[in-house]
Amino acid sequence: MQIQPYLFFEGRADEAIAFYRKAVGATVEMAMRFKDAPDQSMISPGSAEKVMHAAIKIGDAAVLLSDGRNSGKPNFQGFSLTIYAKDAPEADRLFNALAEGGEVRMPLDKTFFSPRFGMLADKFGVGWMIIVQP
Repeated sequence: MQIQPYLFFEGRADEAIAFYRKAVGATVEMAMRFKDAPDQSMISPGSAEKVMHAAIKIGDAAVLLSDGRNSGKPNFQGFSLTIYAKDAPEADRLFNALAEGGEVRMPLDKTFFSPRFGMLADKFGVGWMIIVQP
């Protein structure tokens, strides 16, 4: 069994993909646009070029995403994506890249359970935790 997060960016999926490519080296595994759907009667006007479904790879993990209903108001609450960095320099690099334009919730620092741990919300509001395993 495998569990994968599916994120709805409400019209900002292309921007999110570009950001994650730069910040964490994400690669696009596949992307479909609403214009590619066989039944166009269900597609909102102005949504043709928006992302209906995409899969990106971050490290060994797949993250699925969409523009959803294109409301312009993504709402990411109640979860965080976690990256296990191999060492402190990698943790610093990833944390700083994801925090650009976002909000640091807990600065990256040494804790009793890790040589480096921190929490942030990126510029889309997606929660992230960066940790170096002891």
